[in-house]
Amino acid sequence: MGFERLLFYVFALTLVFSAGRVITVRNPVHAALFLVLAFFTSAALWLLIEAEFLAIVLVLVYVGAVIVLFLFVIMMLDINIAPLREGFIRYLPVGVAVALIMVIEMGLVVGFGYFGTGRYKLIPHAANYSHTQELGSILYTFYVYPFEIASAILLVAIIAAISLTMRRRESTKSQDPAWQVRVLRNDRVHLVRMISEKKK
Repeated sequence: MGFERLLFYVFALTLVFSAGRVITVRNPVHAALFLVLAFFTSAALWLLIEAEFLAIVLVLVYVGAVIVLFLFVIMMLDINIAPLREGFIRYLPVGVAVALIMVIEMGLVVGFGYFGTGRYKLIPHAANYSHTQELGSILYTFYVYPFEIASAILLVAIIAAISLTMRRRESTKSQDPAWQVRVLRNDRVHLVRMISEKKK
């Protein structure tokens, strides 16, 4: 076993573990942190197949921007974790059974001959070969419509995240500067006439 194949198996196992923890951990903040680990491991796998541009984009865009947005939304939503912990053990066997059925179906459709590091070999390129140029030419010619659809979906997600953070909740105390400026003097001070008490 070569060193590159050993690195591949280490990164692949780390990616599978972190992806599993993303959907099994009950704390949303911990799930976002495991998602960061999954993105970093995926970037390392991209580096192994000599796709440096995709690895850099994965780290800068997803880890640097999307994960920060996820954490921001999670903190603003103020999610109550206690109800999420209820019923986890009860539904665990059903979830494991569904996951096993999905894995078996994927294995039957794809076939185990498609997996493995020795099936696909890297094509040697010249020194002036540019992954960025090839990726851009394919992305903006053959896949221009899916790229625009994904951009529109991401824009809708950003608008929805902002609207969730700007919503009014009963437990949140906030100030309205416009209402404070429009207040009148009689609204600030209200005199109440009271009968004086006599000393005993």
